[in-house]
Amino acid sequence: MANRLLSLSLRGIQRIQKAGVHGSRSRIGNREVVGYGFNGEPNYVDRPDFPLPAIRFKENTPDIQALREKEKGDWKKLTMEEKKALYRASFCQTFAEMKAPTGEWKSVVGLALFFVSFAMWGYMGLKLFVYKPLPESFTEERKQAQLQRMIDIGVNPVDGVASKWDYEKNAWKE
Repeated sequence: MANRLLSLSLRGIQRIQKAGVHGSRSRIGNREVVGYGFNGEPNYVDRPDFPLPAIRFKENTPDIQALREKEKGDWKKLTMEEKKALYRASFCQTFAEMKAPTGEWKSVVGLALFFVSFAMWGYMGLKLFVYKPLPESFTEERKQAQLQRMIDIGVNPVDGVASKWDYEKNAWKE
């Protein structure tokens, strides 16, 4: 019983793997697979940290095939345009183009500032329409009266408020 389940599951895995290979081949068209790639899949990604994609950027055309045959000979016979065409057939961007600033930081900062302003407006709305007013004990006069009362009754005379009060001079210790 277990052997049969194992064989069925292995057949299923093999079918999935074959389908994956077939599916990836249909995705890349007739582009040449030239390496392993950064994740082992036959895909093209421009990455400065992994500059060798698994497949070429463009599909093989008769013009590119002719240039590839000419490339096998002396490179001094190739013109600059032909060298650039060969490069662009293999890669989409140069390193300078990959590392060039895109300006994406502007949209990120703008979006962050939008959310910060939205949060501030939300806080102001809650403060104005939802929260109750602060109690009277939060006024400056009441805070001073509470502090004076704590000093008068000697709250925590060792290292608290009362320890910092000079009872003889009736002022804070220096």
